[in-house]
Amino acid sequence: MLDKLEMFIALAKEGHFGRAAERMNIAQPTLSAGIKQLEAQLGVQLVHRGSRFGGLTPEGQTALSWAKRIVEDARQLQDEMRNSRHGLTGEVRLAVIPTAQTWAGRLCTTFAKRHPGVRFTILSRNSREILQMLDDFEADAGISYLENEPLGRVDTAELYDESYIVVCARNSPFADKPKMSWSDLEGQTLALLTPDMQNRRIINRLFAESGVTPATCIEANSIIALVASVASGHCMTVLPQDVAEFVAGGKDVALVPLEGASRPQKVALILPQRDPRTPVLSALLAEARRLPAA
Repeated sequence: MLDKLEMFIALAKEGHFGRAAERMNIAQPTLSAGIKQLEAQLGVQLVHRGSRFGGLTPEGQTALSWAKRIVEDARQLQDEMRNSRHGLTGEVRLAVIPTAQTWAGRLCTTFAKRHPGVRFTILSRNSREILQMLDDFEADAGISYLENEPLGRVDTAELYDESYIVVCARNSPFADKPKMSWSDLEGQTLALLTPDMQNRRIINRLFAESGVTPATCIEANSIIALVASVASGHCMTVLPQDVAEFVAGGKDVALVPLEGASRPQKVALILPQRDPRTPVLSALLAEARRLPAA
């Protein structure tokens, strides 16, 4: 039944029989037959059918929650059995806010040195998507902000406090300043992350607290795009210091510390509270709690 549940999950996610079959790397008739066999085993109709996929029935919606849980439990069981024989092995799917990508790299490489049998998939997502992926068993862990949005029942390991820095062109009148305040940004042309990013919502709040109305000319969900825009000399941006220093290295831009934030924004590894937790995820949580001191 497990393979049929995986087909069902893929169909629910893609909303299309052809794309779901491609996702599963099987032929579409095989997927359609698998869904019908699952319906026969469960004794209910899971999918509305017509000339194309018509969505899930109410029973299908209920079955989807169970299917995700069963498939994830089976995956964790396989990992734990391998771990008991060969040490820590398997794959960790880590969903990370864009501004924490450097810390994701540090955590994964440090962990991989201790446990070379574990491999990572790092996925860049906004904070709301991360929480949804954890709920849907599409990610094993996340790196996101601890505050501002409800996290639900999770275990956490604080990694760092986010501080902010202005990135400007080297010919900017601000480039040689030892520091800037938020009020210095009034009337300046800015490139900023898109509003769906929690970092942007935090920065918007800090602008509002300082009485600044940002003049935004570019919005992007890519930090590289923001820094490239700044290098053109047309605008400035505000980024967390750690990722700004990493991305701007070797570029024709200047970094100016920004003062006046009301309080630091804590960023952490977050894992859903599930029992039992696999040895790999328990070890990852312990590694994250050691990382800031290291």
